[in-house]
Amino acid sequence: MKKLKNIIGGKLVILLMLSSVFGIFSCTSVDDNEGGYTPPYTGVPLVIYDTDLGSSTDDLIALRMLYNYANEGRCKLLGVVVNREGEDCAAVADVMNTYYGYGYLPIGLERDGVKDPHVFINYKKLYEHTTPQGELMFKRTYSDYSKLPDGWKLYRQLLASQPDNSVSICSTGFISCIAQLLGSEPDEFSPLNGVELVRQKVKCLYLMAGVFTTSEEPDYNFLQAPLFAEEFFDLWPKDVDIVFSPMEVGNEIDYTPETVIQDISWTDIHPIKQVYMTYDCDTGQRMWDPLTVIQAVEGDALFTLSERGIVNLTEHCATVFTPSPTGNCRYQKPVTKAWFTTMLDKMRVIGKP
Repeated sequence: MKKLKNIIGGKLVILLMLSSVFGIFSCTSVDDNEGGYTPPYTGVPLVIYDTDLGSSTDDLIALRMLYNYANEGRCKLLGVVVNREGEDCAAVADVMNTYYGYGYLPIGLERDGVKDPHVFINYKKLYEHTTPQGELMFKRTYSDYSKLPDGWKLYRQLLASQPDNSVSICSTGFISCIAQLLGSEPDEFSPLNGVELVRQKVKCLYLMAGVFTTSEEPDYNFLQAPLFAEEFFDLWPKDVDIVFSPMEVGNEIDYTPETVIQDISWTDIHPIKQVYMTYDCDTGQRMWDPLTVIQAVEGDALFTLSERGIVNLTEHCATVFTPSPTGNCRYQKPVTKAWFTTMLDKMRVIGKP
């Protein structure tokens, strides 16, 4: 019996050692770093997803891709910041996180952002959908969304606990939470102000925004929140990289509602399938947002990028790129039809079980 205990004990020690190295058993939350401990950076992309869930469905596809990348060990998803106002939008994030086994992820709520923006596909009440038996179709992790932290506050908490120059932000909606982060003051999470915290912790911002064509066309998301956009361009550190994923690139990727439903034919109960079967999603929707996720996780090699430069915002919320070898900005360029097909295939295949 004593020999058996020694064997079991020895195996337990080995298992615990493996757990500390490879993350077995652990689903790291923001509370895991209490006491000031900052884990070493392993090189695996650490991602915060900043999204305006509740209107366009490319946000859902991008979030689904992040779960699958994380399942494959290709990234670690730190949290979801919802930049569209309303607890309903946060509930959509909760439904998605819980369905995919990431219910432990922290969610940030926008409370002082863009007021009454246009809603293209109104699926904010997804969490209220029921089965034919009258039961709630989707489980959720959080019971009181009023207790969620503000998005900018969650940013401070998440960034403060990560290694320096390690965090990739995928921003696919309004820039409000990031602007509020940049304007934030030192707090219980960090003695640094928002600009200094971003400079120290963020590796790159992958931003679904901008139009880089021959005409100065306003960017939709910036135009909806011009004051936030101005603050963002004024305060973002000039030594922290930004890669813009402009409208004209995603415009060429059409993931049709029929194909989405077909790709999720393996189950009847699925949040994305439910959205596409319940609401009119044939609204000119294109797959803009997933391109930020693909580059953040898989790197630059898949993309044709501009040279380095500086991006300025006009008074009409158009983005103007000026080449500069010391600039911190680049943008994705549209390329061949074959490339667009490859990107769409990634969005389709990586989302399957």
